[in-house]
Amino acid sequence: MKVGILSSGGDCPGINATIRGVGKTAIVNYGMEVFGIYGGFSGLLNHDIAPLDENDLSGILNLGGTILGTSREKKFKKMLSSADAADARVILEGYKELDLDCLVCIGGNGTQKTANKLSALGINIIGIPKTIDNDIWGTDITFGFDTAVNIATEAIDRIHSTAGSHRRIMVVEVMGHHAGWIALYAGMAGGSDIILLPELPINLERVYDRILERFQKGKPYSIVVVAEGVETDGKNNPGAYFTKMIQKATGIETRQTVLGYIQRGGSPSPYDRNLSSRLGSYAAELIHKKEFGKMVCVNGSDISSIALEEVAGKLKLVTPDNELVTVGKKMGISFGD
Repeated sequence: MKVGILSSGGDCPGINATIRGVGKTAIVNYGMEVFGIYGGFSGLLNHDIAPLDENDLSGILNLGGTILGTSREKKFKKMLSSADAADARVILEGYKELDLDCLVCIGGNGTQKTANKLSALGINIIGIPKTIDNDIWGTDITFGFDTAVNIATEAIDRIHSTAGSHRRIMVVEVMGHHAGWIALYAGMAGGSDIILLPELPINLERVYDRILERFQKGKPYSIVVVAEGVETDGKNNPGAYFTKMIQKATGIETRQTVLGYIQRGGSPSPYDRNLSSRLGSYAAELIHKKEFGKMVCVNGSDISSIALEEVAGKLKLVTPDNELVTVGKKMGISFGD
């Protein structure tokens, strides 16, 4: 069998480990031929493809980024959403011209949605969930999330000393457009006092009250962690917004830190390396069994799969009854309510 692998969407720690997991299992255990498709879905259209052997897959387990490159191909998405059947034929014919038996798509929500549409065209697809945001429906966790949480937690740990020394409020903005998983996990692990998530309602007056209450109890500083997707005044900069509002309301010096892209750059954590290897290897197993149209997923401690059509267009969000939210509230952490 000939297997093509591509990575699409934003970069994420663990993509190379996943490529390695798919490729090495496919080559060593199943005797398949493996090809890398470069530049995401655009490589599928442009036939930017090259064979991958064991040597190509060596030494990449701990590398950040992706050896295949990535992109958000607008032309490809437009063709898939077009009502013109000719566009669909171009995509299908391009896949057939590459003489592939299966296409492995490593990516986030948009990639899995695209993968489902490709599957509907008759292309043999296996999806592998990738995002630091951990918001893909159908899997308990995605690779890249653990690494991002580790990076954000270390940053929060370091900010404690500055906040305490200067008796300031420190607002730390982390990634998470729609889901607050990084803010929740890093905020809790980093001993934050206030954690603001896109999924939960926020009453700013209660945030101010919590900060002033801490100040009156002899705790002269507070750490506020906010996900980038939290709604503010219509501007896409919640860290700056909350910094300004908190200082104005409390009179306490307040500063912001935006962690940005460092959360998804660099080497994956040991956990993510092992998770990526497991997901990639299981994808090769599904290909061997010819069980296509599925996304590899984590179910408890097991690796399994779920139909792409069940995943497409859905998000996994933090709910108010999440155990970590409940635990945090019992410990006096404010979630803005």
